[in-house]
Amino acid sequence: MTEIGTETAVRAAVALDKVTKRYGRGRAAVEALRGVSLELPAGSFTAIMGPSGSGKSTFLHCAAGLDRPTSGQVLLEGTDLAELREARLTRLRRDRIGFVFQSFNLVPSLTAGQNIALPQRLARRRADKEWTREVVDRVGLSGRLGHRPGELSGGQQQRVAIARALVAKPAVVFADEPTGALDLATGRDILTLLRAVVDAWRQTLVMVTHDPAAAAYADRVLFLADGTIVDTMERPEAARIADRMTSLGA
Repeated sequence: MTEIGTETAVRAAVALDKVTKRYGRGRAAVEALRGVSLELPAGSFTAIMGPSGSGKSTFLHCAAGLDRPTSGQVLLEGTDLAELREARLTRLRRDRIGFVFQSFNLVPSLTAGQNIALPQRLARRRADKEWTREVVDRVGLSGRLGHRPGELSGGQQQRVAIARALVAKPAVVFADEPTGALDLATGRDILTLLRAVVDAWRQTLVMVTHDPAAAAYADRVLFLADGTIVDTMERPEAARIADRMTSLGA
């Protein structure tokens, strides 16, 4: 297998080289990813799109170290995830990767502030109070830290999830349909926030979405179909993205 060189590792937050993910064996085997190779530059905002069953979720799971590919190489800031034992891989995900999900995944019994601080507490690390305050201000939660999730709107809960993902200063944040559970106006607010985080802090962000309007906030859109990257669109516009998705049968 071709090794990804040091130069690639330095300029890319995440790099995939010939990544294949196969489920099952023999004739029943299904390839969810088929030899995917790409670089996700540091400080960039990338959207991943494709029809149902195209491999979007599998891509996210492999790129984020939640699942190991059948073959190929995944590097996070130059670290080959395949070479890590499970305990070290878990620490790397905790320390260097942030996650934002459609369902928020907050602990109902904890306040917003406690939810934001939870990953640092679990890692037994002292929180950077100045940085946490900056993150909280950026996501607009300064007056809501004492509220529990049930006392917050959906948009506010997603802001808590975004803050939680950012406080550890991750190399990359993976967002899986982050506006899927929100109304249109609130979704726009969250996407504007994510765009601002990339622009202000050069945070690397990878977002899986089915929404062309959401993908238009990204620097680049990658289109998956049948487990392969079939197209790339730079500086995307929602109408062009929608047309391309239609041509893919979505």
